[in-house]
Amino acid sequence: MSTTYQPTCTLQTAQARAEMYATLRQFFAERQVLEVQTPVMSQAGNTDIFLQSVSSNVTVGDHPTTYYLHTSPEFAMKRLLAAWQVPMYQICPVFRDNEIGSRHNIEFTMLEWYRPNFSLDELAKETNDLVSAVLGYPVIFDHYRYVDAFMDFVKIHPFNASCDTLKAIAKDNGLNIDLGEDHQGWLDLLFSHLVEPNLGKALPTLIYDYPVATAALAKTVTDKDGNRVARRFELYINGLEIANAYDELADGQALRLRFDEDNVARKKRGLPVMPIDENLLAACDALPACSGIALGIDRLLMIKTGKTHIRDVIAFPTPHA
Repeated sequence: MSTTYQPTCTLQTAQARAEMYATLRQFFAERQVLEVQTPVMSQAGNTDIFLQSVSSNVTVGDHPTTYYLHTSPEFAMKRLLAAWQVPMYQICPVFRDNEIGSRHNIEFTMLEWYRPNFSLDELAKETNDLVSAVLGYPVIFDHYRYVDAFMDFVKIHPFNASCDTLKAIAKDNGLNIDLGEDHQGWLDLLFSHLVEPNLGKALPTLIYDYPVATAALAKTVTDKDGNRVARRFELYINGLEIANAYDELADGQALRLRFDEDNVARKKRGLPVMPIDENLLAACDALPACSGIALGIDRLLMIKTGKTHIRDVIAFPTPHA
């Protein structure tokens, strides 16, 4: 790679980013949502098998110590939420290892906000208002169940299909990846390649009622067909995932079980076992009923400016940092 000091985005795009930040801060100020700042480094890491934390070697009290750059500010913000019990938001850099591509960068910018005593439907409405404010015109959201999207574009029921069926469909579509008997892994692969590119083309689209295996820190419920599903939604615009929202699970014991299960799965896959955030688990009992959402600033800026590659909205993406 040749040496250059030049940024990969234009001054005009940087100005659009600054305008977006001003719009977001005004949006939340009008709604009395507190802007907060939490550390980007933590002693705990993300146990999610699909997210790899970036580690950082630091010295604490003369002792070499491994910390982790956060994959989102979620854990620390929930500690604040448990203590202060007020709506809050944060705009910050986050880090996810080995994520480089036209839509991914190891370091990217996230907007995350939490609303005590807000239902997931209320949060979806607020997300609609926020996207409308950023894009500068009224936006209408389409609503689409995960099951229906899968059946429309993959032609099978995701909850009932066997691993063998999912493997065969992947192979037929040139996806020659070995995920063994990881049912959710196969669903994620097919969803990302066969479903996602079609979402949010006519209207920005909320996908909801995800498989329980994708619940992460969300509550679960039974859908109208009797399937157990996660209380979450994701927002797609022009085939891009823009935001991910949860009806937050405030149960320390349940979360510990999920974290432990994640670490067992990580060990089986040859991934590092991650230290669990005990501070988060301690905060869970005081966490109010709430909904929360993480939104990718860089991707929303891509939509606003009509860019198709993330490097065009970031001054210095990872390969140039």
